[in-house]
Amino acid sequence: MPRRSGTRTRRVRGIIFLKDVALLALTAFGGPQAHLALMFRLLVDKRRYISTAELLELQALCALLPGPTSTQTITVIGFRLGGPNLAYLTLLVWITPAVTLMTLAGLTLSHLDPVRVSGLVQFVQPVAVGFVAFSAYRIAQKVIHTKTSVALMVAAAMLAYFFQLPWMLPLLLLAGGAVTTVRYRRHAIIQEKKPLRIEWSNFLLWLGILVGAAALGHYTQLLPVRLFENFYRNGSLVFGGGQVLAPLLYAEFVEFKHYVTGPEFLSGLGLVQAMPGPNFSVAAYIGALAMRPAGGTSLQVVGALVGAAGIFLPGTFLIFFAIRFWDRLRQYRVVQASLEGINAVSAGLVCAATFLLYHPLPYRLLDLPFHLGPINTLPLNPLLVGSTFLLLLWEKVPSVVIISIALAAGALLG
Repeated sequence: MPRRSGTRTRRVRGIIFLKDVALLALTAFGGPQAHLALMFRLLVDKRRYISTAELLELQALCALLPGPTSTQTITVIGFRLGGPNLAYLTLLVWITPAVTLMTLAGLTLSHLDPVRVSGLVQFVQPVAVGFVAFSAYRIAQKVIHTKTSVALMVAAAMLAYFFQLPWMLPLLLLAGGAVTTVRYRRHAIIQEKKPLRIEWSNFLLWLGILVGAAALGHYTQLLPVRLFENFYRNGSLVFGGGQVLAPLLYAEFVEFKHYVTGPEFLSGLGLVQAMPGPNFSVAAYIGALAMRPAGGTSLQVVGALVGAAGIFLPGTFLIFFAIRFWDRLRQYRVVQASLEGINAVSAGLVCAATFLLYHPLPYRLLDLPFHLGPINTLPLNPLLVGSTFLLLLWEKVPSVVIISIALAAGALLG
């Protein structure tokens, strides 16, 4: 009876977790940094599935691997809570809304007006920056406790801000961990360490599909197979998220393969910024357009599914490979000591993301209904960012309400 009760409790908790993932998938606008901010608010502060330090640790581990970081992070949280089955369900629930919307965008490209979409989300973008700023504040509050951590956070924020290079993120995380490993003697020795065993099955699965898809595409020349191989290869090579993925896909599918035109690609890139969920879902849009020569809506849907599967599977296999031995690896004092530096660098990266996401916002002015001396207008975006930060600090307004208000304002005023 106790075992059956425990199984039922885990199943109920898994269902609640999947509902939370679905809520995030429908409201997580703004890219991976904003996704992390919403994960902190819902999964850590409200639900307490994991701690702040654990989420930062998992996010840093995912950032060291190729693939979509926010997708890998939420998938591995599902793995921690319910094993592989819950992890795969988490992945499906997380990517389904964005993939569905981008598939529809690919199917109805000629009927979409990117200008109207931009008007709809014009207030969502600064609100998302407010979420990231609040996330930076909460992370620093919880993981920055020493002068070394402060120095690493500031240095990481400055370097990430001034040197926006694909390899900078994993390099900073490794460097931060290396700095604090010298303090490993301060950590208690674990007397009964579990032996470090590495299960190679997921790594071999990732490598086997990579080689097998390339060979199958070369010999069959079937367009869906070649599309899968193209996306799978790109998903296996990209570090740094959707911003780094975009130029790779542009070179592959526009300049080299000519599957989509430049304006079509840029329209899709703009649309995916307006969608909730992972930016990697742009693969579904490209896949649908790439299958146009084959003819028929059903084949375009196949192309979208092939694109989504190809882009998301590599990162999933690799994080499943790493997480299985990570808990045993972190038993060692050197690894424990490195986590202080990794967490401090992670906090710095979120600080840098706040400014990096703010700069591209268009300059807007708010006309005041009354005059404050010579002032009759105020900059709108700083007001939205600051208001979002204060609402989150107040902790009375749910994230979904803030996003919904921003969307409604965009619909009315766009």
